Amino acid sequence: MADQSCYHCGEDIPTNMDFQVEVLGEPRAMCCPGCQTVAQTIVDSGLVSYYQYRTTKAEKADLVPEELQALVHYDNEQVQSEFVSVDDHRSEVTLSLEGVSCAACAWLIERHLSASDGVLSIRVNTTTHRATLIWDQTQTKLSKLLSTIRQLGYKAAPFEADQQEAAYHRQMKQYLYRLGVAGLATMQIMMLAFALYFEVFGDLDSEFKNYLRWVSLIFATPVMLYSALPFYLNALRSIRSGTLGMDVPVSIAMIFAYIASLIATITQQGEVFFESISMFAFFLLIGRFLEMRARRKAAAASGNLLKLIPAMATKLNGDKVPVKALKINDKVRVLPGENVPADGTVLSGRIHIDESMLTGESVPVVKQEGDRVFAGTINGEEAFDLEVKATKADSMISNIIKLQDQAQLSKPKIAKVADIVARYFVSIVLITALTTWLYWHFQKPDEAFWIMLSVLVATCPCALSLATPTALTCATSSMSRLGILLRKGHVFETLCKINHLVVDKTGTLTYGDMEIYQVDTYTGVSEKEVLAIAASIESHANHPIARAFQHYHDPNISVTNVENSIGAGLQGMYHSKQVKIGSYEYVLGDGSDSEANTVYLSLSNQHIASFKYRDPIREQAAEFISKFKHQGVEVTLLTGDTNESALAVANKVGIDNVIAKARPQDKLNFLNQQDKNQISLMVGDGINDAPILAGAHLSVAMGSGTDVAKASADMTLLGDRLDRILQARTLALQTKKLFTKI
Repeated sequence: MADQSCYHCGEDIPTNMDFQVEVLGEPRAMCCPGCQTVAQTIVDSGLVSYYQYRTTKAEKADLVPEELQALVHYDNEQVQSEFVSVDDHRSEVTLSLEGVSCAACAWLIERHLSASDGVLSIRVNTTTHRATLIWDQTQTKLSKLLSTIRQLGYKAAPFEADQQEAAYHRQMKQYLYRLGVAGLATMQIMMLAFALYFEVFGDLDSEFKNYLRWVSLIFATPVMLYSALPFYLNALRSIRSGTLGMDVPVSIAMIFAYIASLIATITQQGEVFFESISMFAFFLLIGRFLEMRARRKAAAASGNLLKLIPAMATKLNGDKVPVKALKINDKVRVLPGENVPADGTVLSGRIHIDESMLTGESVPVVKQEGDRVFAGTINGEEAFDLEVKATKADSMISNIIKLQDQAQLSKPKIAKVADIVARYFVSIVLITALTTWLYWHFQKPDEAFWIMLSVLVATCPCALSLATPTALTCATSSMSRLGILLRKGHVFETLCKINHLVVDKTGTLTYGDMEIYQVDTYTGVSEKEVLAIAASIESHANHPIARAFQHYHDPNISVTNVENSIGAGLQGMYHSKQVKIGSYEYVLGDGSDSEANTVYLSLSNQHIASFKYRDPIREQAAEFISKFKHQGVEVTLLTGDTNESALAVANKVGIDNVIAKARPQDKLNFLNQQDKNQISLMVGDGINDAPILAGAHLSVAMGSGTDVAKASADMTLLGDRLDRILQARTLALQTKKLFTKI
């Protein structure tokens, strides 16, 4: 398709474009929706002979506005690689939306997009003005879906932090202009209205009073035509699509009041309410303006993460290239003090990386050859070479933003109820207003119209449908600052209800990183040498105990011809002598004198050293358990480790209920056998914890845990600080109190 030209206008067809029209019995390729529309119109009108006898190609079709034609470029694979995640034919993108003001707008977009071919899922967040769109790229194009959203009256584009910030500032500037016009007009009209209300000009002619009404009309008209325009546009979108948003009764009330006041001014009969119209628009705009600022502050935390990724990267030869152009397996150099440009692995050097933006910990993390580093983190004082392992769309930062958006889009019950009630509440308001007018029309006809307007104005459901999601988003943002990522929207509700804490041991209450805390040497070999020998031979293994020796590596000591006996130990050659490390039975041939948590080393079958290891307990573990117990929460240690190891940790942190040697299915069975009144919070990190993390009422995965555990949990604790879970529960309780006030 890339080498073809458009059958209608003759221009080259962009890569991955698939617009076709059957002309003269054959499918003809088109370069854009405009040419496709024109060609189809010619064929449908029976004018296909045009193509038979034409001497030159037609001019490029311009039926589709230039703004919509630009959407076609979003179908290009190279363009999409920056913001679209692809899994087989399933594509996912986060969109920025303009024009969304309430739950009815979100419902409208979701309803229309869900009915489109190829759309698998669409969820709109009215608070952050973002949408998560999942579609089948073999059935539809992204440009077509974006065009559908624009036909509804909203603007949509792939989310980019810089572009959304620019759009936010444009929108805020427009609101300030509208707010300024409404404020100035309100002040002027109120001065005139004050004089009329208190009959300051009572001794003057009625013509002068009417003159003041005309002046008020002049001031009120810009408010109606300019300041209140967002309300009319939102109401028009709602009515045109068959839904009822909160701006419908607002717009009706303002238009009716203005028309009635205009008629009263012209006929010089009745009352005018220009000051009420201007003041109503002014205060509504203030509310929208402040709400927009609150939304912006809540949503900025995740959006600003993308700004940490630099725009340019340095190739190994010194050339500067755009970060968006980096591909997997590309190699770049990260200079001291620079932000890492992409997720990847360290090719050389021993460096310090500031990962505070991910974990909240200010202490730099040591990284060596083969270790993973993440885009946006800050390099220390040493340059290093990096091999790119993920695109920007699949980076850790992008995944964090997706998790936050998913958590906000997965609405808790109270937010869903608020959306539904708000949508139907507008219908009830309109019916009530009409009924009110009918009743008072027969009771007091002169006052019926104004009583009806009062009903419309006083019953606007702004707080119901806006305050709830805004409160949720602010709480989610606060969770993010604590280093907690949410995946499910029920977190706030369930955190308030938990009465049973279930914790794993290794990697949760402990660090999950073994350390050597005692070395016993024999036959006169130095401690430094036996540690170096052990580090060299254990470098050929990948189990937790082997990693405990990696800090003792000595480049002058090397063990060769290493063989691994799974579950027993390793053996190799050191200075032409056989060296073994592992269990007592494997190394020395007899298990009668073996000790728990001990590794043995022999040289030529002679015992030369013993190493005692342990998994250190986290500093916050004891306080974490104590505070939950103080709040009346039952605590259980559920681990697959031995009874001895489990009881040793439980005694130190203060847990009485211990279940050891539990397999993954045993952990899940324990959860299922609980009393129905128990609401459990499970904290774990390993693959074996995944089933219970997925099955618990609420679950937290440690940031250092496995990807499977993180995917199964409702929350991810980035910094591995257990006390942050307690802070999250306090925040959830505060959010619940706020809901009760709303």
